[in-house]
Amino acid sequence: MTTAAALMTTDEVSPRERVAFWADWIHRLFGGLESDLYGDTTFDGRMVSAHAGDVVLTRLEANRHRVMRSRSLVRRSDTGYVKIVAPLQGRAGVEQHGRRAWVGPGQWSLYDTTDTYAVDNPVRVEHLIVMVPKASLVERGLPLPQLCARPLGDGGVARLALETMRHAYRELPTMGSDAARGVGELITHCVHLSLLDLAGRGTAATQREALRERIKRHVAQRLGDPRLSVDAIARALNVSRRQLYNAFADEPDGVAGYVLAQRLDACRADLADPRQAHRAITDIALDRGFTSLAHFSRVFRAATGMSPSDYRRLHGGG
Repeated sequence: MTTAAALMTTDEVSPRERVAFWADWIHRLFGGLESDLYGDTTFDGRMVSAHAGDVVLTRLEANRHRVMRSRSLVRRSDTGYVKIVAPLQGRAGVEQHGRRAWVGPGQWSLYDTTDTYAVDNPVRVEHLIVMVPKASLVERGLPLPQLCARPLGDGGVARLALETMRHAYRELPTMGSDAARGVGELITHCVHLSLLDLAGRGTAATQREALRERIKRHVAQRLGDPRLSVDAIARALNVSRRQLYNAFADEPDGVAGYVLAQRLDACRADLADPRQAHRAITDIALDRGFTSLAHFSRVFRAATGMSPSDYRRLHGGG
C-alpha cells in the first residue's frame, strides 16, 4: 500500500447530479452502503483518503446524511473492518447491537462492518474515519460485540489513540510506504489498548453493580436482624470488606450508612402508619434492627430533626 491520497468531491458534478453521485461513491468506497439525506434534494461533500499499510484514514466533510448497512449488504461484503468515527465538527450517532452512541469533537466510536449498523450525521459534519482490519483486532481476543457503539476518547489511552489517528492523517502525505505501514500498526495497537481498557472498565463496573444489588437485597431481607453489619454481610455474601466498600463507592455513606438509612426509612413508615399506632416506639425500633431506644432516638432526631414521638404525631400515626 502507498500513502497516496484519493480525493472525491461533489464539486466535480452538477448540483442536480450530486445526490446520486454521492450515494454511488459511498457505496463503492466503503464496500456497499445505503445512504440517506434526510429528504434533502441538494448536497455537497468531500472525502480524502490515504493508506497506512492496511489501515485506511479518510477525512470527510459533508452535509447532513445517514449511512446504513442492511443484512443483504453485509452478506455481499468481502472485507471486514472495524470502522472508527471521530468527529472534528458536528456529531455522529453510531448504532449497532441495539445500542447507539452519540459522539462529538474529542470523542470517537466504532462499529463492525460485517454486521448491520447505521451512522447518523444530523448536521453538517467534518469527521476523521479510520478503517482497521477486523481480523487484526479479533485475533487479539477482544469481545467486539460488547465494545461497538460506545463512546471513547474522553481520557486515558482512548484520548492517546485519537491524537495518534489525527496526527497520522496529517503526516501521512510526507511518509514512505514502510513508515506508513508502521503508523498503521501503531494505530491498530492504540485502538486495541483502548478497547481493552473499555472492556475492563465495563466488566468491573458490571461486577460492582451486581454486587451492590446483592448487598441491597440481603439488607432488605435481614433488616430486622440487629447483628446485620458490614462484616456479617461480607461473610454472608462470601466477599471481602474491600469489595463491599468498592461496590458502594458511589453511595455517600457507604454500606453501614446504607443499612442505617434503610432502617430509619422503615421506622418512619411504621411511625406514620395508622395501623401501627398501637405499637410502642421501642418495639418498632427493635423490630427494625436497632438495639436500644436511646440509640434509635438519637439517630432518628439527627436524620429528621424531631423525636420519634413528634414525628408520629405530625404524620398521623399516633
